[in-house]
Amino acid sequence: MDDQSDFLKLGYDKSISLLKECSTKYGFVASTSDVENYKRIWGRDGCIMSAAALLSDDDDMIKTVRKTLETLMKHQGPHGEIPSNYDPKTNRVSYGGTAGRVDADLWFLICCGLYLRKTKDEKFIRKVIEAVEKVRFLLGAWEYNNRGLLYIPITGDWADEYIHHGYVLFDQLLYYRALHEVCAMHNFLHKSSNHKLEGKVAALKHTIRANYWFNEEEPERGDIYHKVLYDKGKRTAAENKSKYWYSFFTPAGYGYRFDTLANIFVSLFGIANEKQSNLVDKYIEDEVAPKEMFVLPAFHPVITPKDENWKDLKMSFSYTFKNKPYEYHNGGLWCMVTGFYVADLARRGKKELAEKYLSGIHHANKMKYKGAEWSFPEFIDGKKFTPGGMDHLGWSAAAAVIAHHALDDKHILPVHKNDEVNEL
Repeated sequence: MDDQSDFLKLGYDKSISLLKECSTKYGFVASTSDVENYKRIWGRDGCIMSAAALLSDDDDMIKTVRKTLETLMKHQGPHGEIPSNYDPKTNRVSYGGTAGRVDADLWFLICCGLYLRKTKDEKFIRKVIEAVEKVRFLLGAWEYNNRGLLYIPITGDWADEYIHHGYVLFDQLLYYRALHEVCAMHNFLHKSSNHKLEGKVAALKHTIRANYWFNEEEPERGDIYHKVLYDKGKRTAAENKSKYWYSFFTPAGYGYRFDTLANIFVSLFGIANEKQSNLVDKYIEDEVAPKEMFVLPAFHPVITPKDENWKDLKMSFSYTFKNKPYEYHNGGLWCMVTGFYVADLARRGKKELAEKYLSGIHHANKMKYKGAEWSFPEFIDGKKFTPGGMDHLGWSAAAAVIAHHALDDKHILPVHKNDEVNEL
């Protein structure tokens, strides 16, 4: 093997080792670092790490996937809430901080589906299906107006100290994928289709396509969520000459900042067409990706003290303000985000570019931080290109594993070319 191949193999092996170190009898903890908050079983972190573990084919880690799901199910809230995190040491359950974490519920449904696809473990799915249905009912209530889109409070997903809220695209995409998995679980258990639910999934796909992408011909009137809001978004898109999916809208109008992970998922989940995905690729290359390293920021552009959103951003934190320019969600570079981009690029046949980003993930994970190499940092400063946040993050390792297998045509999710629900 050449030096690059050796490096990619080393990065993969280091990533698998960290995932194994994060494996406990309760499931995957967020980090091996001796920091109490990260020694918990997190809904979103645990499920993303589980997705990587399922791709690895490691029997012990696949058992940890099941333990993760069982722990989350055991501590489900009275209305169906999946824990944001559970602390085995104190038996403390959290369903969120200043607001609930909607994406924990969504990732739980997705991960249940991924686990069943991998194992065909009918006994487990029969055990978990009641919890799945409770989550689905709760999500339906969070549509509020019964019109198909979830309303997300500020701090309500992984960007838990950022300013996006309302009808956030990222969460609608997870909702779409989660409902797909519920359909597949239903088909597996009952040997028949839930036509009403499948119709809801198809409608959600059309609603996403119609309301978050502009600069193309106007969609069917029935797909537009709210005509006045849609017209506001179209004017904003024209002013910004945007070539990407808009990140959110509220009753007051649209947010224009680029949500990297949402723009990746909309392609990875098969909603974007080829032209749209290529335009997003170009926007990432021209405007978003740093020239110094192949790792992507969570959001773009960076919010600075000169921007009108700065005051709101400075007020959005749990304990201390972290979102300084080029840090955390405000322009920080994330391996977790980039791993899904590699998966999408590989799925679309852009393997040369995908490998560059995989190498970027490994270089970021290898950085020396807090006295150790292969530190798997939470994020990389988008200006200084230095590691930041917590070290030895499990989902930074998961990103590398997901990306690695995508380049070997082993993909995290089946792709839906039309609106049909894939069988398990």
